[in-house]
Amino acid sequence: MTPPDAADRSFVQTLRRDLQAVLDRDPAAGGRLEALVCSPGLHALIGHRFAHRLWRSGGVLPARAMSHVVRGLTGIEIHPGARIGAGVFIDHGMGVVIGETSVIGDDCTLYHGVTLGGTSWRKEKRHPTLEDRVVVGAGAKLLGPIRVGADAKVGANSVVVRDVPDGATVVGIPARLAHEVRPVGDPIGGHWRRDPTVGVEDPVMARLRELEAEVRALRGLPPREPDADEEPMVRGGSPPTTDEIRASRRKS
Repeated sequence: MTPPDAADRSFVQTLRRDLQAVLDRDPAAGGRLEALVCSPGLHALIGHRFAHRLWRSGGVLPARAMSHVVRGLTGIEIHPGARIGAGVFIDHGMGVVIGETSVIGDDCTLYHGVTLGGTSWRKEKRHPTLEDRVVVGAGAKLLGPIRVGADAKVGANSVVVRDVPDGATVVGIPARLAHEVRPVGDPIGGHWRRDPTVGVEDPVMARLRELEAEVRALRGLPPREPDADEEPMVRGGSPPTTDEIRASRRKS
């Protein structure tokens, strides 16, 4: 399913949804007037709405020129060919880059430093598609003609190079699945409450503790008991025992 293009809707209605998105998702927004005057993400979207209409009508040069001016004013670069739905919120916005063939659905949220980039020099669909209500954390890079399903979440600084299922949470470099199914009835703001790193293994700590367990076993020492305040190598879990480590090595 391809998200609808806001250019096919009423400009005023789209602007109202964009403004309401700022008020709903930015606790620092003091009111409508403040959001209109002081929200660079909203300014970038308004400029893009005009530039995109010029682009669609064949005015490529003025569309690119307008996009260039908006980039200088807001620090947000949106190619005029990108298709962006209504109710989109770009928080802070500095360093956001949205490529030409990107498609963003309704009610999506992008934080600063997000890149929707391409992986090809050919004139084809080469940028990501975000379905409705996607949340992309600060500094995340989404590359290529991938699809990010509705209600999905991308953790900060993740690098996503493959499709993301509906309702999933992905984190890391390269991004991996950390949470598959969105709870029924979970509101849009639910991403504030869940920690997407729960259950995600820290590979460096896992290897260090495995080596420590091997050394202790070779010296005939008992397994080390973890300190009470020691962080587990899996968030929400506990370090494996020496027997578990040996068993896993025999299997591999």
